[in-house]
Amino acid sequence: MLSIACAQLNPRVGDIPGNAAIVRKARADAAALGADLVVFSELVLVGYPLEDLVLRPALVEAAARVLRELERESAPGVPGIVVGLPWAQDGLLYNAVALVADGHTQIRFKHELPNYGVFDEKRVFAAGPLPDPVTFRNVQIGLPVCEDVWSPPCATHLAQKGAELLLVPNGSPFEVDKFHQRLDLARQRVHECGLPIAYVNQVGGQDELVFDGGSFVMNRDGSLAHLLPFWRDALVLSRWTQAAGRYHCEG
Repeated sequence: MLSIACAQLNPRVGDIPGNAAIVRKARADAAALGADLVVFSELVLVGYPLEDLVLRPALVEAAARVLRELERESAPGVPGIVVGLPWAQDGLLYNAVALVADGHTQIRFKHELPNYGVFDEKRVFAAGPLPDPVTFRNVQIGLPVCEDVWSPPCATHLAQKGAELLLVPNGSPFEVDKFHQRLDLARQRVHECGLPIAYVNQVGGQDELVFDGGSFVMNRDGSLAHLLPFWRDALVLSRWTQAAGRYHCEG
């Protein structure tokens, strides 16, 4: 049995101490529910979308310090967390996701950078390689980030590399009928790769954008095991069982 909490929250752009506080509170609340792991939305430690603010080295360094603090706080018996932040490495800046658990951190980079409509990520981030799974307590987990699941390559690559389920942090703004588009695309990925998906979106408003939440857990048959509310914070625990080598959310 694996218990994963989806934390649908309202981070504020640039407010790293405030965002770290809501991550810690959600981790504590999830621990009280018996969660093994808590999944947050895209770039939750710094807020989304960052635009040019991400080009300030002080912000990137402050987010990295918070990640190190969260790593020191992690220990066996404390829920692991999946959090997003900008990450500088080898002279490049990435939209990153980190799994922090048991005193260790595993980092992966967003591969597909949206550059249409309200999105402008190619200007400020470098595209990461196709991400391999991370390991959490003997489970192989894929961490594609938002746009990474809007086309086949990332999910397919993760399945080929041994991922057993996909946890997807998102910063997906509201549009009319966008939720149904998210569901349709998630079902396409599930059917292609044969893996269940937990899709965690944020809520709230940032500049001209609003985020509607509507996070969900979808099993590999395309059915919804959980649907989180729209337009408000939520923390929902999902329980996963394994049979015949495949994970299934029991609700």
